[in-house]
Amino acid sequence: MTAPASSRLSSASRHTDATTGDDVPARAVYVIVAHPRWRDSRVNRRLLDAARSIAGVDVNDLYSTYPDFSIDVAAEQQRVARADLIVLVHPIYWYSMPPLQKLWLDDVLSWGWAYGHDGHALANKDLWLVASTGGPASSYRPEGYNQHDFSAFLPAYEQTARLCGMRFLPPHVFHGARRNDEATLDAHVSEFAGRLATYPRWPELISMADAPECCDIPQADRPRSTADIASTDDDLTNAGAGRTP
Repeated sequence: MTAPASSRLSSASRHTDATTGDDVPARAVYVIVAHPRWRDSRVNRRLLDAARSIAGVDVNDLYSTYPDFSIDVAAEQQRVARADLIVLVHPIYWYSMPPLQKLWLDDVLSWGWAYGHDGHALANKDLWLVASTGGPASSYRPEGYNQHDFSAFLPAYEQTARLCGMRFLPPHVFHGARRNDEATLDAHVSEFAGRLATYPRWPELISMADAPECCDIPQADRPRSTADIASTDDDLTNAGAGRTP
């Protein structure tokens, strides 16, 4: 069983709720920004700067931190473990995420830590996608050239959250990254910054269900380790059913 949402506290600091005046524990936020070409960025650079301007928010520019794609898994797991809200900020690349963001998920969300047998490190955390698209909102319609609503491209994100026992929050999406005017972009960035600063006091979170239980994955379905594969290859070779010695 996972812990109730009310017990999700990874920071001992406190703040005063502006609405109730109550002294409540602060929540930790980890913002992971992935953009392969910052010179070409109009939206995500603004979001990165906004996140960095908010005191207490942990921000990681993946492509600057890991230019060689060699991710420090232990360090990343420590940052994730401290957070209550994990934010993925990136442009949509071929209906998915940039390659380094995908590698981060592959390496950091490991079996036995993030999911699977005894893998409960992310249980009861929140996952928030902040994405930008080159195409306008009208292109993400059945009659548009993408032929689907934007929500049709989210199952991989949603299931990643579910597998790890996280709650997937409604995404914050900016369509038409190169076409929208500055006022529209300013409003988008301002709302993003405001939400980071006020998490978890978002109106829509009041009615959202708590994070689901971590998926029960049979031990037999665990990813095979390199040692397991090598052992299997040796067995096949020795039995005459594999490679020729």
